[in-house]
Amino acid sequence: MANIASARKRARQDVQRNAHNSSLRSRLRTAIKSVRKAIAAGDKAAATSVYVASTSVIDRIADKKIIHKNAAARHKSRLAAALKSMA
Repeated sequence: MANIASARKRARQDVQRNAHNSSLRSRLRTAIKSVRKAIAAGDKAAATSVYVASTSVIDRIADKKIIHKNAAARHKSRLAAALKSMA
């Protein structure tokens, strides 16, 4: 346990920041899964609308540096490729 007041404060902040970042990361994973699920269902129009919403979520989380911008680009690219390959 931290003994210095500033170190105790940093520990408190780390707990809050970790909880916040974890919830954002969870939202990211949910967004990606929802697109994959829509693609698996086979409805291209629904999958496209879910993809657009998920792209927004991915970009916002990358802007907050929860994930790297290149990782966000990779997720979006792979989802777009999966969407494009739908019959």
